[in-house]
Amino acid sequence: MSRLRVGVVGVGALGRHHARILSELPEVQLVAVADCQAERGQEVAARCHTRWVPDHRWLMDDVDAVSIAVPTVAHLPVAAEFLLRGIPVLVEKPLAHSLSAARELVELARRNGTLLQVGHIERFNAAWQAALPWLEDPKYVRTERLAPFSFRSTDIGVVLDLMIHDIDLVLAAVRSPLRMVEAFGAALMGPHEDMVQARLRFQNGCIADLNVSRVHPQPRRTLTAWSRQGCVAVDLHQRTVRRFAPTAALLHGASPVHVAQQGHADIEALKASVFGQWLESEELEVVVQDALTAELAAFVDCVRSGREPLVNGEAALAAMEVAARVLGQVACHQWDGHPGGTVGPLVLDAPLNKLRQAG
Repeated sequence: MSRLRVGVVGVGALGRHHARILSELPEVQLVAVADCQAERGQEVAARCHTRWVPDHRWLMDDVDAVSIAVPTVAHLPVAAEFLLRGIPVLVEKPLAHSLSAARELVELARRNGTLLQVGHIERFNAAWQAALPWLEDPKYVRTERLAPFSFRSTDIGVVLDLMIHDIDLVLAAVRSPLRMVEAFGAALMGPHEDMVQARLRFQNGCIADLNVSRVHPQPRRTLTAWSRQGCVAVDLHQRTVRRFAPTAALLHGASPVHVAQQGHADIEALKASVFGQWLESEELEVVVQDALTAELAAFVDCVRSGREPLVNGEAALAAMEVAARVLGQVACHQWDGHPGGTVGPLVLDAPLNKLRQAG
């Protein structure tokens, strides 16, 4: 079978890695990279042994599929042109800058029978994949996604920039309609929210707390889920997974609390035996892989085989719908408890207030 002809649109901080990886896949011919900045595009093209074009439209007649990593506000106009031509598209997350634009892209893909995959890369994180079999019917999920300010994706706030990852993971794990959203946030560096705390309540009773910040000194990406079977703690940054579950002694024997209440128990010995005698702790095996390589290889496989992507347009749209509800709650949060006080993302000083109003 001949190699799949693929192009990359946008070779900035992330797109350049798309180009590099695609150029190294044996089943792919990277025919060109498109970028409006000539110097950047030519540099990436030279590194990837391909050619540079200044406009994505120049790729239309030369590619079998395309990977798009342009600024979020350009996802709709750029991806739409390829979808209308029946060219399979991988577009970086979030699917679009707005819910209406996301819906339009999904409808375009459906109407034209064209494959649309969205770059929710955490689905390909080896730690997530190791944890997924143990995330059966979670009743409480807590996520933290903290990062230093990168000065990228400044056209969107932290909900579409970072929280969208965790929304997608929670939806994949919980698999229940959303009943209620509560959220608040703060804008620190510009006109968009940089910190958000959200609580999602699902119809099956599950509650998920999502905490994101893009103004944190150190990166941190974790997900912890509790169910009737125990607890699973996932470190998406370090790619480790630990599972905690009650032992047979706890499930079928005397409660350790009951033992302690007898008055003659050795409390220090009981403390030392919590993990081992009463709770088992297991570090799950994680088969380390580069998530972006796995994501791009999966896209290529879906194009060649006709299989449905792990994160198709509908899945990404579902995450966008939840994100829109979170942003709606952030926008109407009453910090002083009444409409006449501060409402919306908390802005800490007057200059930022002016910037936010100008934006």
